[in-house]
Amino acid sequence: MRHSVTPTPSQRKTIQVSVLCAVFWFHLWLSAADPEITRGIEFAKIGETTLRLDLYRPAVKADPHLIVWVHGGAWRRGSRSSMPLTRLMDDGYAIASIDYRLTPIAPFPAQVHDIKAAIRYLRAHSDSLGIQTRSIAIAGASAGGHLVALVGTTNGHPALEGRVGDHLDQSSAVQAVISYYGASNLRTILQQSTPIGLNKRVPALELLLEGQPDENIELAKLASPVEHVDQHDPPLLLIHGDQDLQMPINQSHELEGVYRAQARPVHFEVVHGGGHGGKAFHDDRRTKMVLRFLQSALSFDSESASLNRTR
Repeated sequence: MRHSVTPTPSQRKTIQVSVLCAVFWFHLWLSAADPEITRGIEFAKIGETTLRLDLYRPAVKADPHLIVWVHGGAWRRGSRSSMPLTRLMDDGYAIASIDYRLTPIAPFPAQVHDIKAAIRYLRAHSDSLGIQTRSIAIAGASAGGHLVALVGTTNGHPALEGRVGDHLDQSSAVQAVISYYGASNLRTILQQSTPIGLNKRVPALELLLEGQPDENIELAKLASPVEHVDQHDPPLLLIHGDQDLQMPINQSHELEGVYRAQARPVHFEVVHGGGHGGKAFHDDRRTKMVLRFLQSALSFDSESASLNRTR
């Protein structure tokens, strides 16, 4: 016959302290655990050009939501190694920082074709990569901000899907877009620009469009997110500094206006005193704002509106 033993008050206190200590050390271990970073994953090859991505996975969350990061650099330079969203991994997000062909190698629309190829690859390999890709967010800065807005607003567009990569059966749709100080209307960008901005944008656009926007009007329209917005597009977060001398803040105002005209979810965060990037764009306040946006945008099932949409 077994006899139960009731702990004394002193023993109960000791047990409670031990449990609390175990919980404390477990949470400390979680916060100290290093993320898993896999670099140089090949997702497509075009001729002699190999496109790769770096995948950052949070250490302790299975099948995390995915953010695709697209770097800036005036469409002609930059690297996937420049990825400023690592703090979001603390809240359980995985991040894929991707290559795309730069304009000295290939003009527009190669960049959009490559980004969509990366999204299709990530969906095709989600199980082996340990990520959840039913709802994907895409984010980028400067030229990357322009490209992610274009990807987000052109799902199924026959000229912009491309045939890059081996997974054309997969969707390239995204369910949330975050544009940091990106372009939205290549037909107005030069008129809005400062002299500093013109020095940056004129040669950059020459490479991107193989000419200036007024010389290639239809191509400039194709490359402008404001021309593609409709009632099916995913939620959008715009973040832009009001002292940006390189990318006119009116570019974000234009995209916000078109989104609102289509009654699509959009939030425009003005960084007062902010220039073309910097720490203020990723401080505690903006990081929390981005997290709130992601939690809201990725919490509903937009698959029927986005994944299966064609034009």
